[in-house]
Amino acid sequence: MEGKESEVVLIGTWASAFCKRVELALKLKGIPYEFVEEDLENKSELLLRNNPVHKKVPVLLHKGKAIPESLVILEYLDEYWTKAPSLLPEDPYQRAKIRFWANYYDEKIAQAITPIIFSEGKEREKFIEDFQQLLKVFEEGIERDFQGQSPFLNGGNLGFLDLVVGTHACNYEAYHDSVAVVFEAEKNPLFFSWLMALKDHPRVKETLPPSDKLATKFKEVFLPPYSKRIATIREKYLQSPKA
Repeated sequence: MEGKESEVVLIGTWASAFCKRVELALKLKGIPYEFVEEDLENKSELLLRNNPVHKKVPVLLHKGKAIPESLVILEYLDEYWTKAPSLLPEDPYQRAKIRFWANYYDEKIAQAITPIIFSEGKEREKFIEDFQQLLKVFEEGIERDFQGQSPFLNGGNLGFLDLVVGTHACNYEAYHDSVAVVFEAEKNPLFFSWLMALKDHPRVKETLPPSDKLATKFKEVFLPPYSKRIATIREKYLQSPKA
């Protein structure tokens, strides 16, 4: 079933990797869309009405119907706009493996960034070691499950997992400049090789925010004084049990 492309709106923020993966998917599939910039410090009625559960971006509006959560949105786009390029492979087992590692990346690797941000000294060093171990597991899993499919994991074209990883990890320079060095080519050479191929893709280049602008934004958000929203996130982290 083909979509009516003029009725697509993306609620998001320019600095969010989760929003950028949706933007990249829309561009790859040639779907015209309107982007609505959200102020997360003063959330709009549009966002709250269309994502009342999590109150987060991104949210895709299609013909007035709301689809929240970036991974859900990517699958929706691929299922509704069936024209090439497809984001997921046809084979059910290959699709399952892609979904597994996409969830691993979001739930393990992306989430492991938070304790690094809000820690310092020896504690931060430990969290960086934990992060790099998670990345190693991911790297080894990709090499095992998708052997010979690099640099991209969807038949030579950008696919689902490329979007998930690329729009997040390709911002590593901004993160290193503003917080800490966590991605190291020497420790994860295969992952970094994939990352360089993703960074060099024309669609990725045009979609990612400028590194210096993003680094400035990270410093504003993640260094004190904290906004009320970030202070709440930090407080939750400080109160959570540490391993």
